[in-house]
Amino acid sequence: MNKASKYYSAAREKVKAKRKSYQKKRVIVPVITAVIFVVFGIFSMIYSSFYQSTDDAFVEAHMVYLSPKVSGEIIELNVDDNVSVKKGEILAQIDTRDYEIALKNAEAKLEKAKAELKVSTTDIDKMSAMTNQNKNTIESAKSKLEYANSDYIRYKNAYKDGAVTKQDLDNAIKNLDVARAQFKAAQDGLRATDSALKSTISKKASQTAEVKKLIADVDQAKLNLSYTTIISPVDGTVTNKTVELGNYVQIAHPIMTIVPKDCYIIANFKETQLTNMKKGQKVTIKIDTYKNKKFNGIVDSIQRASGAKASLFPPENAVGSYVKVVQRVPVKILFTDDISEYNIVPGMSVVPKVKVR
Repeated sequence: MNKASKYYSAAREKVKAKRKSYQKKRVIVPVITAVIFVVFGIFSMIYSSFYQSTDDAFVEAHMVYLSPKVSGEIIELNVDDNVSVKKGEILAQIDTRDYEIALKNAEAKLEKAKAELKVSTTDIDKMSAMTNQNKNTIESAKSKLEYANSDYIRYKNAYKDGAVTKQDLDNAIKNLDVARAQFKAAQDGLRATDSALKSTISKKASQTAEVKKLIADVDQAKLNLSYTTIISPVDGTVTNKTVELGNYVQIAHPIMTIVPKDCYIIANFKETQLTNMKKGQKVTIKIDTYKNKKFNGIVDSIQRASGAKASLFPPENAVGSYVKVVQRVPVKILFTDDISEYNIVPGMSVVPKVKVR
């Protein structure tokens, strides 16, 4: 065999070897790929039966938006943006002078009304006594009238019999007229005092209502004065401060926001992930800001409704392809670790992993 034939045979053998190697790779690579997918699928199934995770989750907090309850000039400002504050700490002070004057005026009106009410109470006591006295006077005048009338009848009959003189009869008539006048005067006096008593009682009722109103005015003035001191309702951090020293602030116009230290997580899980999820399950939390740190938490609650509607079946007479929409349901997660030393604020992205088994 010459050299050319040998070279040609060797080349053919190399081509056959490469072809066999390529054919083996064509078989092995898909098999390995299929095995990897099967193993990954099995692992995913096992993993999902024990854990559920989502990257659609964010840190939230119940932000407190502070607005003045009274208007006025800011004469003291003790905080700035990104400053930590404690519950009850004084943040700002509104000028108190107008509200102090308003309180003094309300208190003065109240004292005057109380004094007038006291006078009316005294007048009622006096008029009640006078009414009782007039009632006694009427009883006495009535007895005298009855006696004078009886005396008149007796003298009238005696005069007819000639037992008394005309002068005696005239005296009896005069005494009867006097008794009638006294009885009428006593009745008029009772009616007058009774009318005055009712009027004073009505006046006292009106004054009592006025006193109650003025007490409410004083309480409101005190409350308004207390509102001039703006305090922090929670522990947290100041942000979005829009007020400066000397500014005139208006009622209900926000001047700053307090971000509480107690944060929580709202994680939007797919509805298919909620099968075994329930309150109290442990959660591992990763925060983008702290990539090498894992935080611990617990499932607090699962919202009863999703944020969007979804159709589970194609509509009647639907044309074309149909895509099933999977809803996401918000799940509230609480931190169980102390996160006070970390700068965890609302809006941060997190990845919670819930252990569902």
